[in-house]
Amino acid sequence: MTAPVGVVLAREGGAYRVLVDGVERQAILRGKAKRERDRAVAGDRVRFDPATLTEDVLGIEAVEPRTSLLERRIPDGRGTRPVAANVDKVVVVIAAADPPPIPQLLDRLLVVAEANDIPAVVVINKVDLAPATDVVAHLAASGYEILLTAAKRGDGLEQLRNVLSGKVSVFTGPSGAGKSSLMNALEPGLGLRIGEVSAKLRRGTHTTVSAIMVPLVIGGFVVDTPGFSEVGMWAIDRAHLDECFPEFRPVIGECRFDDCTHRTEPGCAVRALIESAVVPRTRYDTYLALHAELADLPEDWE
Repeated sequence: MTAPVGVVLAREGGAYRVLVDGVERQAILRGKAKRERDRAVAGDRVRFDPATLTEDVLGIEAVEPRTSLLERRIPDGRGTRPVAANVDKVVVVIAAADPPPIPQLLDRLLVVAEANDIPAVVVINKVDLAPATDVVAHLAASGYEILLTAAKRGDGLEQLRNVLSGKVSVFTGPSGAGKSSLMNALEPGLGLRIGEVSAKLRRGTHTTVSAIMVPLVIGGFVVDTPGFSEVGMWAIDRAHLDECFPEFRPVIGECRFDDCTHRTEPGCAVRALIESAVVPRTRYDTYLALHAELADLPEDWE
């Protein structure tokens, strides 16, 4: 008997919730999979021991190769721990107003996506309350896909539905931006369902960035990943931070000095973009802030 491939939705202690042929089942690691250092996480595609298919609890015998991986630093120790696998999109949701957008927070989330090699989409919600002119201008040179939405009026929902359909998408953004409202507008009860699942699995636990995946009726999954802004940020090499800004990439390598940090060095090609207004200064300000933050991190993390 050929065992089907399942998708891990969440880890529950030593067990897993998996989706197999559209049905949620329980599973545990067996054999070699149990001995692997990087065990299964939400988003992993897993194969089962055929002998367990008729049992109440399936046996995971192998994890399929990953196309992407979000990792976090292990608290009070060295090394990393996987959080979510095979993520296709990072959807950064901010509000045009109430609360007002904070460019550096938006940029931080985009940098985390870039550092993890996961494409990002920016959703500016609540455009019924205020125009999104400033945020659109802020990202004008970056090339990111930007969707303008209003959950209550229905603006942009069809475009957002197309972005999510058939994909594994991490939704992230500041509190109050309207992520739950957007989810509920796309699929009634989705925001509530994610909240209930998260509360159930995390009740009694301490701070965590473990991911939870919730299937969408339109196909695909939404991933709830608390602490996303910290995932991957610590692992960025300051020397390569500039590569996490798409608008800087065309001129990286054209600076007078090979080790240019784009701060004070003469002949800097990146600063030339800023000075000529090709790239908004607000994006450069974020680069400087993150560069300083990375400089303050301990160097003994691996």
